[in-house]
Amino acid sequence: MTAMRSMPNYTFDADLELKDAGLVAASAAATVGGSAQILDLGDAIFSGIVVIDASAIEIASNDEEYDIILQGSNSATFASGIESLAQMNLGATEVRQGGAGDSLAGRYLMPFVNIQADITYRYVRIYTVVAGSIATGINFRARIGKTRAA
Repeated sequence: MTAMRSMPNYTFDADLELKDAGLVAASAAATVGGSAQILDLGDAIFSGIVVIDASAIEIASNDEEYDIILQGSNSATFASGIESLAQMNLGATEVRQGGAGDSLAGRYLMPFVNIQADITYRYVRIYTVVAGSIATGINFRARIGKTRAA
């Protein structure tokens, strides 16, 4: 039997917040304080982790699916050149990719790097794709976290 490890903690930095709390019931880009949130990572390669704290995940109809995507772009407005850098698939086991179990409220960690196909994406945002019979949706916060040295 393996011992359970506790989930790592991450220092909160408001400048790295990608989405504040609030229900998502339709596909859309994330907001902070009601405004679209796009972070500038600079023009160098950046690797990090997206910390997703989900407080509610509706799966009552067994067909709800939520894809939380970290998107990158070289346009500060995401007008063009959008690429998916990392993705977390949550929802009901009946529709989750690969037959994964029902998602639970809690912390999810999504590692990423802002380079794909030899292109470095300077700007990042969270985009949620919502599918199924949605009544309330998913409530989560997301931010970039820095891991601590052991």
